[in-house]
Amino acid sequence: MKIFRSLAEVPDGFGPSAVTIGKFDGVHTGHRAVIARLCEVAAERGLVSTVITFDRNPLEVLAPEKCPVSLVSIEQKLDLLAGTGVEATLMVAFDRALASLDPEEFVRRILVDRLHAEAVLVGSDFRFGAKGAGDVDMLRMLGAQYGFTVYLIDDVRPEHGRRVSSTWIRELLAAGEVGHAGELLGHVPTLRGIVVHGAKRGRELGFPTANLSPESEGLIPADGVYAGWLTDAGERYPAAISVGNNPTFEGVPQKQVEAYVLDRDLDLYDHHVEISFVERIRGMVAYAGIEPLKAQIADDVADARRILGGLTS
Repeated sequence: MKIFRSLAEVPDGFGPSAVTIGKFDGVHTGHRAVIARLCEVAAERGLVSTVITFDRNPLEVLAPEKCPVSLVSIEQKLDLLAGTGVEATLMVAFDRALASLDPEEFVRRILVDRLHAEAVLVGSDFRFGAKGAGDVDMLRMLGAQYGFTVYLIDDVRPEHGRRVSSTWIRELLAAGEVGHAGELLGHVPTLRGIVVHGAKRGRELGFPTANLSPESEGLIPADGVYAGWLTDAGERYPAAISVGNNPTFEGVPQKQVEAYVLDRDLDLYDHHVEISFVERIRGMVAYAGIEPLKAQIADDVADARRILGGLTS
């Protein structure tokens, strides 16, 4: 996948293209359905399948107090988009200048002049231009003027008519429902970061853990213990993962993420790793002493081994 991190990076003569536009936070199954249709249209018409997305949630600029935490980092999003088969992604800086463009100028400067779009795929609630003044009807009118066709894409609604959305996935992660979140995402919820030194309590308890830096990428799920995977340099290991402040001990930072790799003692300090969450085993509990905690961790490890034993992804 070609990545353009600004309009200036798009080469002269790029395209002609088939384009879709959105935040694509999480690159979930709804996004993937749109991109799959984009690739079909592009193949049918001999166009370059192209995603336009933004370097931040537009609400970060327009209404910071309403801006949610992103499901994935920019780099995670680009990696996920690359896995969809789309040929190019344009990462546009969302700033006040972009937000102030009127709808026609947005279309002309980005879709027409740089990407030479001949097909544009959007959902029924698509808005564009300053203050969201542009809608699908206006886009179709501009398409007739500038020579591109607008394709309307239906929402993905797997349960009780609810549309798959990043908001729904955030709700599930906040409740610890990582399995359900993974179904809507189309991939396992994953954090990415550097392994740092911790208090080494896990090693003292007989379960040494890899502690993820607080500056990790991705949305951390609810406090608790999970079965999942730790991936280091392309090698994936089954793991029991703890999220939270470990209430049995005092002075542990909030939302600490640590993974015990099953049956392997690895030196992971300073490694860039991914930690993926398959299923929640239990919530976070304070124990009366070390021995009950060790017994519970042993049970957690057994549960993680059982859950992950039949999985290959």
